[in-house]
Amino acid sequence: MVKLTVSPILTLALSLAALGPLWALNPVSIKGTKFFDSVTQDQFFIKGVAYQPRTLAAGFSDPLSKPADCKRDFPLMKDLGLNTVRVYQVDPSLNHDECMKALENAGIYLILDLMVPKHSIVRNNPEYDTNIWNNVRSTIDAFEGYPNTLGFFVGNEVTNDNKTTVASGYVKAMLRDTKNYIASTSTRKIPVGYANNDDPDIRLQIQSYFNCGKDEERIDFFGINLYEWCGASTTYKTSGYAERTKDIASYSIPVFLSEFGCNLVTPRTFPEVKSIFGPDMTDNWSGGIVYEWSQEDNNYGLVQVKPDNTVSLMPDYTNLKTVLSPLRPTGVKMDAFKESLPISTCPAITSTWEPSEKLAPTPSSAACDCMMSSLSCVASDQAVATTESLGTLLNTVCGMTSCDDISSNGKTGVYGKYSFCSPAQKLSYMYNAYYTNIGKKAAATCNFNGMAKLQVATKSSDQGCSNVKDTPNSEAKAGGPNAGDQVKGDSFMVALAVLLGVSVLAL
Repeated sequence: MVKLTVSPILTLALSLAALGPLWALNPVSIKGTKFFDSVTQDQFFIKGVAYQPRTLAAGFSDPLSKPADCKRDFPLMKDLGLNTVRVYQVDPSLNHDECMKALENAGIYLILDLMVPKHSIVRNNPEYDTNIWNNVRSTIDAFEGYPNTLGFFVGNEVTNDNKTTVASGYVKAMLRDTKNYIASTSTRKIPVGYANNDDPDIRLQIQSYFNCGKDEERIDFFGINLYEWCGASTTYKTSGYAERTKDIASYSIPVFLSEFGCNLVTPRTFPEVKSIFGPDMTDNWSGGIVYEWSQEDNNYGLVQVKPDNTVSLMPDYTNLKTVLSPLRPTGVKMDAFKESLPISTCPAITSTWEPSEKLAPTPSSAACDCMMSSLSCVASDQAVATTESLGTLLNTVCGMTSCDDISSNGKTGVYGKYSFCSPAQKLSYMYNAYYTNIGKKAAATCNFNGMAKLQVATKSSDQGCSNVKDTPNSEAKAGGPNAGDQVKGDSFMVALAVLLGVSVLAL
């Protein structure tokens, strides 16, 4: 009898192989107008659902920080035949490892919106400041490490009519910064897109605007929230879907329905799904995301979340499964796909399309902190605590002295050197300007009914402060996968490489 001896190193290697990869889903990549599995090279069609349960939540709720809910919902999504969820808001300070792993176990990718209501570009009074940008960066940090993070939305219907087009310029500035930040911090290229509404007056301008100009200012994919197909009596041609397909026929990047599922006729039977994932649309579209998972006040739910936190399936779930399950579009292989279309031409500036070609500057907390250290008169704790009144306080002081340094104008392309600072920092800068120039540094002029106070400046002036830039966070990321586990995993792999005689650079 021959006795076989297996070395401890080989035993360890075999054990690791048996465990399989920690993250089995392959990242999705883009080539031309289509998504592809980066490993198998199969074309990827988004079969998604909007996921933001909120009826039972008191205020804002992060659905990807609740493992029990994720493990309850994601297997049902898998059974429905879905491969993508769209989540509109998260708390980047929380841990998302369990939910992202539950998504991965169900074969599901994530598309995540980066703006949240508290930190967003307001369409009627657009600003792009450090509060918004810092939240965006934190969210990217928390999710860029997960291979099943398919992409990010930099905005959702921010401009929704021809009176709010200036806001798109601020979104495009944030798009530029988001793409640059991902390029400097992520180990892979994570695509960034925009979700548009279906306003007939501006949909073509929006479509062109976010796909024109420098590469860093152009989206990687485009979503359309489309609710034109309502009920079984509507068809591909009568619904408007055929016209929207013509609109994107020569578009150079992937397009999909970022929301669909009109509920004017209920229960919904989803006749549009056969077109979205069939011959009518798969040449030009990359799938769609049905709105939405849970039943809320707006009556779009596929499931009902009960008071005991269990769910029951609604007729819409069963109807969607019936029509979706048989549809398996195959598309083309990535290597065989040769299509290369030109980028869009930027829309002309008119009375109904007004964003300046000059985009807002990248917000810098370091610049604002530098400026603050040069001030002798600043907003008091009472003023800062009264967040909802900051705008009123700013309007008051701006009526007393020039506010050009803190103002921005996305129509003219003129941005003050501290236009990106937080409202409280802007108020402090203006109080100091009044105190210094008009108040002649008399203590009584730094009061404003208790809203301002004196402090000892640590810098003699703010000279050079506006040029100070933030640097990417060099510390361990807060999520995706858990930073501590990642460090331990990296150390283990380095040690294993040494044992097996493998180059560390090959890991």
